Amino acid sequence: MGVSFVVFPCCFFLFSLIYFSSGSEVVTIHVNEAKNLLQSGYRYIDVRTVEEFEKGHVEAENILNIPYLFITPEGRVKNPEFLKEVSSLCKEEDRLIVGCQSGVRSLAATADLLKIGFKNVHDMGGGYLAWVENGHPIKMEEPKKIQEPAIVEDKPNEEL
Repeated sequence: MGVSFVVFPCCFFLFSLIYFSSGSEVVTIHVNEAKNLLQSGYRYIDVRTVEEFEKGHVEAENILNIPYLFITPEGRVKNPEFLKEVSSLCKEEDRLIVGCQSGVRSLAATADLLKIGFKNVHDMGGGYLAWVENGHPIKMEEPKKIQEPAIVEDKPNEEL
């Protein structure tokens, strides 16, 4: 008896990344456990887009926003610099929790991190939506203010 999977077309890209490329088994933890680990010194990596992150994110002392996918006119595209960015900010021994909106991107991102040698990485099951649903604290980023250019009066040049 073989194993069968039902994968919706929109999710096949991420599913294939997780299923076919993960070298180590991904450990998915409940948001309550994630909250406790964050309070004990784990670092949180939010792999959602910058726009999603700014609308609201997990409140954690040590948090990074490194998108795993970008939204393009052609659809979602994996961030080619994701692993490089994480590796430049974290060590392989760091204790990490990876989260996204609902748990799909973080699962793929966690698998990729384990594959390149990160040792203590956990996927937060259910993502930000489950975090909020369980009543855990969130933080919203202040909207970026666009500074209006100063108006400088033109003074006529004096002729010499």
